Amino acid sequence: MFENLSDRLEGAFKVLKGQHKITDVNISSSLKEIRRALVDADVNYKIAKEFTDKVKDKALGESVITAVQPGQLMVKIVQDELTALMGGTAADFNAEGKPAVILMAGLQGSGKTTHSGKLALFLKTKKNKKPLLVACDVYRPAAINQLKVLGEQLGVEVYTEVDSKNPVQIAQNAIAHAKSKGHDVVIVDTAGRLAVDEDMMTEIANIKRAISPQEILFVVDSMTGQDAVNTAKAFNDRLNFDGVILTKLDGDTRGGAALTIRYTVEKPIKFVGTGEKMDALEVFHPDRMAQRILGMGDIVSFVERAQEQYDAEQAAKLQAKISKNTFDFNDFLTQLNQIRKMGNIKDLLGMIPGMGKALKDIDIDDNSFKKIEAIILSMTPEERSNPDLINGKRRERLAKGSGNTVQEVNQFLKQFEEMKKMMRNFTKMNASGGMKAMPRR
Repeated sequence: MFENLSDRLEGAFKVLKGQHKITDVNISSSLKEIRRALVDADVNYKIAKEFTDKVKDKALGESVITAVQPGQLMVKIVQDELTALMGGTAADFNAEGKPAVILMAGLQGSGKTTHSGKLALFLKTKKNKKPLLVACDVYRPAAINQLKVLGEQLGVEVYTEVDSKNPVQIAQNAIAHAKSKGHDVVIVDTAGRLAVDEDMMTEIANIKRAISPQEILFVVDSMTGQDAVNTAKAFNDRLNFDGVILTKLDGDTRGGAALTIRYTVEKPIKFVGTGEKMDALEVFHPDRMAQRILGMGDIVSFVERAQEQYDAEQAAKLQAKISKNTFDFNDFLTQLNQIRKMGNIKDLLGMIPGMGKALKDIDIDDNSFKKIEAIILSMTPEERSNPDLINGKRRERLAKGSGNTVQEVNQFLKQFEEMKKMMRNFTKMNASGGMKAMPRR
């Protein structure tokens, strides 16, 4: 995500390396590189020019203290301006009502139906809501079926009227159904088209008028770049939506849409889709995104993801087992599965400051865990509970059972022992203050 933009910006900051202060002369080539980087990332030239003008005004107005190099100051100024360009702070999302009604809008293929499901799961698991999904795309039976499948997968009820061709009536009936069944959030998935047209705009405007939603979310594919911004503007002119869900932000996106939708339509990005899994929906934080673009990582989001997978009781049990040196393969397998639930491994490691650049050309396959998992699952219950039982003959059996070589099994067992020692030492070092458990949020 944003790798090319990050590299180009880093190159722009290097221009100031070795300078003792920022001047109109030495900053000009740096600003030119920043402007080029933004345009290459599919940012409109006018916006890129205005952005670098703001950076220039701030940079020339700043005093460079002895402890800070001009390049470092420039990074800070660009970070602040990127954050402001994308909205400054995370936007509020209104899911309160009896029920709260959320209208989903967007072009066909933008991920609108999928992200209706993702939003339902987000509200169910993180906000303790009881959502109802509503299928109002009366033109594509596949969209109705897709929503039904998603609802079944997520444990969320889906309201449909297969024989009706009146989306306004379906939406109204769905809200009445939600009230009678105790649903506190209604998510209305509307019809899309391959391009903006008058019929679609009139239909969704009629639905909006009939159901008075608390939130109208425009779903847009970030891979479409500047076209996404233009489409957002067309929808906003008719619907006056409340915010944006930006999808496919984990793909090979150049970043222009993420950077400039807020500026162009004056509406915030509220959520971003960060993967194919249904739980890959995140609240958009402009400051964290700016840090990631500049290669600073996003340790806050990393910790938040970890907190969602661990609770205090589990962490305390794990700490006790580590301190008593009884951490076994069952515990290791549990930890492995929790890490996998946190998301794509390379993306996770990229959130750690300094890791993004180091991992740039390294291919980290999530399937690499399967080799380790196969070795553990080839063990008997006794071997998993007591690693010391695994002798030469057992290692040969594990190699055959897991499809690995004996050398690979030996390597894993050695790494496991080293990891246990490291964890035990870490626990001893923190014994005085206690190892803090991650609270479930």
